[in-house]
Amino acid sequence: MEISPKTLEWREAYKLLVGSILPRPIAFVSTIDGNGTANAAPFSFFTAICADPMLICFSPMRRGTDGAKKDTLVNIESTGQFVINIVSTSMAEQMNDCAIEFSPEIDEMVEAGLAKEPGMMVNVPRIKDSLVHLECELEQVLHFGDKPGAGSLVIGKVIHVHVNDELYDKGRIDPEKLKPIGRMAGNIFTDPLAKTFEMKRKT
Repeated sequence: MEISPKTLEWREAYKLLVGSILPRPIAFVSTIDGNGTANAAPFSFFTAICADPMLICFSPMRRGTDGAKKDTLVNIESTGQFVINIVSTSMAEQMNDCAIEFSPEIDEMVEAGLAKEPGMMVNVPRIKDSLVHLECELEQVLHFGDKPGAGSLVIGKVIHVHVNDELYDKGRIDPEKLKPIGRMAGNIFTDPLAKTFEMKRKT
């Protein structure tokens, strides 16, 4: 089957993307608004960019109902700071609870029963249950449209990393202890360590 994206309604295009790019890591992003209210929301359009400078990016799509910016993006544009909290299997349900579209004055961490701890270098709370935190300053944000289905690319500079002591050994993170989850299509998630295999890069 050959498909031209311009013939698709945005929801169809979205399903095509999320059904093809699998599995996707999850950026559980914590922010605060101008009044100090915390926000936490998961985004599965997320990856690293480079190591020096240490840059990451994620893409919050516009709200599907009215094309409005999501609270996470509004907060980042306002404060210039955010934290990426890596999601382990132990906190999967709380992460999923934070995907609910609460009104801006609601603290998702409180609603989901997530404990907070202060950031070391940013004025944004980290999610205590997360075993890896990437504290970020906004490097750049690019906007692509302003209607439902459109989105933005948020590029963050990592200025501080917190890794649980039990995970970290000789500069490496033990994935079997981290137990990260990934997003599949629909309501399906995956533990990428359920079945793994090794392929050495050829020279």
